[in-house]
Amino acid sequence: MVERSNFSAKASKDLEIVEQALLGNEKAYAQLLNRYQDPIYFLLLKKIGNENDAEDLTMETFAKAFNNLDKYTPDYAFSTWLFRIAINNCIDFVRKVKVRPQSIDSTSEYHNSDNPNFTSPNPNPEDLLIKKQKSKDLKSVIKTLKPRYATLIELRYYQEFTYEEIAEELNLPIGTVKAQLYRARELLAPLLTNKYK
Repeated sequence: MVERSNFSAKASKDLEIVEQALLGNEKAYAQLLNRYQDPIYFLLLKKIGNENDAEDLTMETFAKAFNNLDKYTPDYAFSTWLFRIAINNCIDFVRKVKVRPQSIDSTSEYHNSDNPNFTSPNPNPEDLLIKKQKSKDLKSVIKTLKPRYATLIELRYYQEFTYEEIAEELNLPIGTVKAQLYRARELLAPLLTNKYK
């Protein structure tokens, strides 16, 4: 393990914040988010070229980092570890986006068409029913969360508020909104997994 004296002042401060986060200090998580959110976002935006995808990948990066914070060892600066997670996340995303399955039954006459569409433009009634039921189930699961987390999920995913709009609506700093929304998703995931087993 590298001694703290080998780190820059910023890396040493990061290590102190990480140690606080590992002790359960929620403000420490928000501090890490505030320190690195913009650099991670702009790195991903440069690589991906899409603001929405870069924002989602940024939050996924922090989710992965926070879930695995106990695995971080200060052999390297926290920022190095975090940026590696972001790059790996980006690589995975690009691979998924590039894979576009093609039917082996396609004939050459359709290859010349710009966008052949063989499906009905109207949604399948069974799919609509399933989607409606899942939406009801999801809302009932969300209601089991603490009210502040349920409100955040409602505003972000049902009313499609931006982080800035949520911060304004709830009169909270944007870093707090992002940290609490991350926590809300973290609490929601196992509840949904159990429901849909």
